[in-house]
Amino acid sequence: MHEVLMANGHTCDLFYDRPTEELKKLIPQYEGIVIRSKFKITKEIIDSAPNLKCIARAGAGMENIDVVYAESKGIKCVHAPEGNRNAVGEQALAMLLALLNNICRANDEVRKGIWIREANRGVELGGKTIGIIGYGNTGSAFAKRLQGFGVNILAYDKYKKGFGNEFVKESTQEEIFEKADVLSLHIPLTEETNYLVNDTYLRKFKKNIYVINTARGKCLNTADLVKNIDSGKVLGACLDVLEYESVSFEKMESNELPAPFQYLIKSNKVILTPHIAGWTHESNVKIAEVLANKIIESLK
Repeated sequence: MHEVLMANGHTCDLFYDRPTEELKKLIPQYEGIVIRSKFKITKEIIDSAPNLKCIARAGAGMENIDVVYAESKGIKCVHAPEGNRNAVGEQALAMLLALLNNICRANDEVRKGIWIREANRGVELGGKTIGIIGYGNTGSAFAKRLQGFGVNILAYDKYKKGFGNEFVKESTQEEIFEKADVLSLHIPLTEETNYLVNDTYLRKFKKNIYVINTARGKCLNTADLVKNIDSGKVLGACLDVLEYESVSFEKMESNELPAPFQYLIKSNKVILTPHIAGWTHESNVKIAEVLANKIIESLK
């Protein structure tokens, strides 16, 4: 990214390994900042940076930036969800297929010399109804990758209309509650979506369902998910994100694993990955390219 910015006349300094307190002291001299997930841009930091014109998030989520306050100060906030949308769409599909076909469990068993066929009989994706909540970059990318499987795709987005096509039906949450076999979350983490999927939400589904979360961990109440897996309402879950992650996504909030997480890691109805859905070799390059162009435009 910095090569592109420098080629367009900008000076770039890299501070990957500097401690947070040192970074806070450095920021006031810069017109632009590029961050990932570890560093938070708060009101206090914005107030300390009179030259700041652009804050760029190398990724999709913007929850570690006080976007409202920054924009009230005339600071442009940009991110790059276009860069990793294909990666997230592929991961969601891969996890779902692995879960439906018991691939992780069967793989472990065969490696141990255990040969069980009947208990690992799979469930076909064809003919199922997939409910997608949030039809932005990753929601639409997931839908696109489902199109060859003979599924019915229902998509709901509170803030987007007119996106239906021959493969995807623009739907309501009520229709998704009525018809969906699979629920997949593709929404940002906001006050509105924090714990959106809880016990009450899950019990609104007419069918027993599979749940996919490649969005943000706190969009889904883990304890309520466990309750509904236990009851059979949720047949299985694919979780790339967990509410117990720290802001850097590299560790849990506590060294003591919460009881719901202990349940998940012991369950053969759950597939877990460490927040890697958008973290491919290709997406790393695409994010940098997308963000560099947005930064250049913002600083014109």
